[in-house]
This record gives sequence, C-alpha cells and structure tokens, in this order.
Amino acid sequence: MITVFNKLQAILNGTRSIDFLAPLAIRLYLAPIFWMAGTQKLTAFDSTVDWFGNTEYGLGLPFPYLMAGLATWAEIIGAILLLIGLAVRWVSIPLMATMLVAALTVHLKNGWLAIAEGSGFFASEQTVTAVERLSIAKNILREHGNYNWLTENGSLVILNNGIEFSATYFIMLLVLFFIGAGNYLSVDYWLAKHFQRN
Repeated sequence: MITVFNKLQAILNGTRSIDFLAPLAIRLYLAPIFWMAGTQKLTAFDSTVDWFGNTEYGLGLPFPYLMAGLATWAEIIGAILLLIGLAVRWVSIPLMATMLVAALTVHLKNGWLAIAEGSGFFASEQTVTAVERLSIAKNILREHGNYNWLTENGSLVILNNGIEFSATYFIMLLVLFFIGAGNYLSVDYWLAKHFQRN
C-alpha cells in the first residue's frame, strides 16, 4: 500500500514541471475581464464618475473622480500586465482592492449569487422571487414570442449581481499575489532569471 502511495505521489510530483500552466491560465482568464471593465469605464468616464459619487442611485464614494480614475486605470493597466506577466504580484494588489470595493459597495446587498437561483444554500428571498418572475417571463415569451429562437444559444436568466464573481476574481488575484506570474511564459520569470545571473 505504501509503495502504491509513493508511486502515485511521484506521479503528482512530476506535474510540477508544468505548474506554470496554473498561473498562466488565471492570468489569461482575468486579463480580458479587467480589460473590458476598465475600457467600459473609460469610454463612459463621466457617467462612471457620476455613478461612483452619487449617493442617491450610485455608490456614494468620496472623491468620485479620483476613485473612478484609479479603478479604471488599475483595470486597464492590470489587464495588460496580467496578459504579459509583468509585475503580476504588484498589480494584484490594486486589482484586489478594486474587487473588494466592488464586492462591498455594489454586490454585497444582493448576497452571494451572481445569477438568481430559487433554491440551495445561497438562495435568498430576492433570488426566489426573481426566479418566480423569470418563470412568468418565460411563459409570456412562450405564448407571445419565438421562445425557441430566443433560447437556442443559452437559457434566460436573471442577474442577481451578488458578490460571487468579485469574490472569485479576488481569490484568483490572491493566488497570483502569492505565487506570481509563473515560469517560462511571463516577463517576470525572464526578468528574474536575467537579474539572478548578474
């Protein structure tokens, strides 16, 4: 039994030669997300500033111009740095801060779920009623619309806008903060290799 365990452990240990694939996958997953978020803020920057500062229908954050600018450029520059694997541990810090602010100011009031579900551990009264309304909307579309055409590329859902995505991105960034960009396919790796030789 111990021999089998040792052989299995040796196989697992052998995968460490390609462990750079994990941080690479995280970087490549997060880069377009932050690029789209940042460029959307930049494209409608005045509206973004208004939303950041407005206490009635927005986030009510202090210094909205500064906060919107920091969030926008952290996401745009962060996306580029994640993509090429440069200063990944450093850029993870402002991106984690952005996700934390988003989770607390935008998403927390909606609970955990990003997409509304009617049952399960994370379901809330809000998501249960959302699913009931979704069912009614689907019935209306079946009766008065081309429901098969509307749903042939995916199901209809109601966005709950909970903290699920921002928390997931935060955790992924936390992993990158601790392990870095990964070997071989990152600028960080080659810079470290160059400076360690000198």
